[in-house]
Amino acid sequence: MSLKILIADDHALLRQGLRQLLGDENPDYEFVEADGFNAALEALAQSEADLLLIDLGMPDMCGAESLRQLRAAHPDTKVAVLTGADDRATILHCLGAGVHGYIVKSSPVAEILRAISTIMAGGVYVAPSLAQIGSIQALPPSDPPADHAAASDAPGADLPRFTSRQRDVLRLLAQGRSTKEIARTLDLGPGTVKIHLGAIFRALNAHNRTEAVVLAARLNL
Repeated sequence: MSLKILIADDHALLRQGLRQLLGDENPDYEFVEADGFNAALEALAQSEADLLLIDLGMPDMCGAESLRQLRAAHPDTKVAVLTGADDRATILHCLGAGVHGYIVKSSPVAEILRAISTIMAGGVYVAPSLAQIGSIQALPPSDPPADHAAASDAPGADLPRFTSRQRDVLRLLAQGRSTKEIARTLDLGPGTVKIHLGAIFRALNAHNRTEAVVLAARLNL
């Protein structure tokens, strides 16, 4: 698969090592490097990448706010966090900012390749070891559906079945789209989108948008 990947990390050794490891596994990958958040923005302004692998710990990063800025400025670039932090609050904040994946730096190359494949196929990737929702404290929903209160108190669910329209809504939700954006993209009324969101929340037993995205990723939906 021909793929242009931008690696943004302030440690040159990590950038070069990751580039070498991934390139050895897939010679068709093209790589660009950036040593900071602003450098990543400059690189994307010059030439869009298919996927950005970005570290959260760079000095000029402002956490989830920087990720939101990236997603707004470059909506066609898939963004995956590649970092050393593995606490679930950070994971949820990043997913809430609209990233397409969360990968820890200690992951085997096979897992990073699996994450890349999942993300480029339109999914959201969170390693199974990180996606144990039972211990996650849910973040307040930024835009809850009208019937949100009907969701179960217990996170986690058996594999749910969604209609094709609900899958469309879930896909856009995973991209960080607002209710209005989802409605506009699917040519639906905002009220209809909220009904679909309510059904998705109930099926996943999720309490908010970020929890729904993580659960969907865990179930490979």
